[in-house]
Amino acid sequence: MDAHSQRKSRILSRREIEGQIASGRSIVIVDNKVLKVDAWLSYHPGGDKAIRHMVGRDATDEVTRFHSSQTLELMNRYQIGRVEGRWINFQPPIQGGKFRSQEELERLSEEEYVESCSSSEQDTASSSSSAEQSPIFDPADKAIASLRQRNTSKLHRASSTSSVSSVDLDEISPSPKMSVLDRRTQQELDFDKAKYPSLDFMTQDHITQKYRELQQRIVDEGLYDCQYSSYGIECLRYGFFVCSFLYLLTNGWYVTSAVPLACLWHQLTFVVHDAGHMGVTHDFTTDSTIAMFIASYVGGLSACWWKYNHNVHHLVTNDPEHDPDIQYIPIFAVSHRFLQSLTSTYYERFMEYDAVAKVLVRIQHFTYYPIMLFARFNLYRLSLEHLIGGRGPKKGSAWWHRYFELTGMAVFWTWYGYGVVYKSMPDNWSRFWFVLISHALTSPLHVQITLSHFAMSTTDLGIHESFAQKMLRTTMDVDCPQWLDFFHGGLQFQAVHHLYPRIPRHRLRETQKLVQEFCNEVDIPYALYGFVDGNKQVIGKLADVARQAAILAECQRTIAAEGDYGMH
Repeated sequence: MDAHSQRKSRILSRREIEGQIASGRSIVIVDNKVLKVDAWLSYHPGGDKAIRHMVGRDATDEVTRFHSSQTLELMNRYQIGRVEGRWINFQPPIQGGKFRSQEELERLSEEEYVESCSSSEQDTASSSSSAEQSPIFDPADKAIASLRQRNTSKLHRASSTSSVSSVDLDEISPSPKMSVLDRRTQQELDFDKAKYPSLDFMTQDHITQKYRELQQRIVDEGLYDCQYSSYGIECLRYGFFVCSFLYLLTNGWYVTSAVPLACLWHQLTFVVHDAGHMGVTHDFTTDSTIAMFIASYVGGLSACWWKYNHNVHHLVTNDPEHDPDIQYIPIFAVSHRFLQSLTSTYYERFMEYDAVAKVLVRIQHFTYYPIMLFARFNLYRLSLEHLIGGRGPKKGSAWWHRYFELTGMAVFWTWYGYGVVYKSMPDNWSRFWFVLISHALTSPLHVQITLSHFAMSTTDLGIHESFAQKMLRTTMDVDCPQWLDFFHGGLQFQAVHHLYPRIPRHRLRETQKLVQEFCNEVDIPYALYGFVDGNKQVIGKLADVARQAAILAECQRTIAAEGDYGMH
């Protein structure tokens, strides 16, 4: 055996791995292989933050679901050893995890190290966030246990999610020492623990085993194979919209021509989503080029920005501190935790619950749909910030993506901004309505995207929760007849997609049946709503957080008026 092979086969202890992470190394565990991926951070097409959220963790499911077999093979070059047995996750540094230096670890005996690890794991499991904890929780254990006993069987049989407010939480009486927001955190934590399977290793390992068996069944049934005949039908639809747009525009129906253009943008976004996950040809360069061309040259958006953002979203779904797809303060707050002000690890900035947020969050259930009408304008901003700021990979196979998309942006604003809006429109009034309608009619897409997550759990159940359970706990599917699949574009199967992101959208309906069987087998509630009911859940969640904001404001007024600086 040569030195390279010996290095890969060397068994590394938990103490050694902790010391390496403490010294700044990015260590990820995949299939019991220890990967030191520091050199890959600046090359990763999906951005470095997606990797940083996996440091210190067994990321087998996350890594294998997002990458092709060729990429997985290439990862072996970063292997520095192996681990034996079941790996117990560390909290990643980006999520607030603390690691002891090699010098500190060397001063501990084996017994002291094992004892300190056990204590640390218990602390992590009891924490609901990687942020600084609020004053100590002192829940009324008997009341909570009683609630669990009454609701566990019902919740485990549920085929859809419910908000915390749908359970009689007045029966829980946390200690008066807890603040309003701490009490709410405890209630949501206990609700999720009652509704979903236990977080003990045996239960979570069973879920993971069944999840991987389902993956193999999906592969065997060919559900990863793209149905190109379905894309043939899609192309006919796209062609119809293009011809309708050009016909109306050239015949003087200027404002009306915005309708087929909006429909074209809406439909093509689904192709970008598929290609961004390598779900069309399964070739990285080909699918990336398809996604970037459609996003930038046709739509004026950045697929590179989307991938950088979206990969993080898939890994830390619905986490208020880490998931950029729910970080909309000051406009929206989908969790009461945003009322405490948080630091976003994605945007690397403090999300303050300021005076503007205090006004907007109180009315967010009324402003949700109007704001969705203009969401595309925000995507322009985020795309340009990403490309101009050079936040994408500058090395490796994706080094040229930024320049390709910057060129695409120039082409888009030339044909759309100059050629269509400026040159083709006869007056400013027509220009105004054309731009407004062409953007507002894409709003169903933005509603669809937020629908799948806004109403779902934002609770952090800790680092020992399996990937499969977390995805199903934080994501809902939308039920619709098969003939409407073209309208939703596969985004109605978000729970299925989060479990298996590289499955082409035209195969998700078939996969959904297998996922439902899996959920029944492992006793995880499967969230499935009709489009209308799903929207009701979202509005209800926004209204509930708005009520929490009102309660918090009333507490703060009481403090100011009475000088009572106790826990409110």
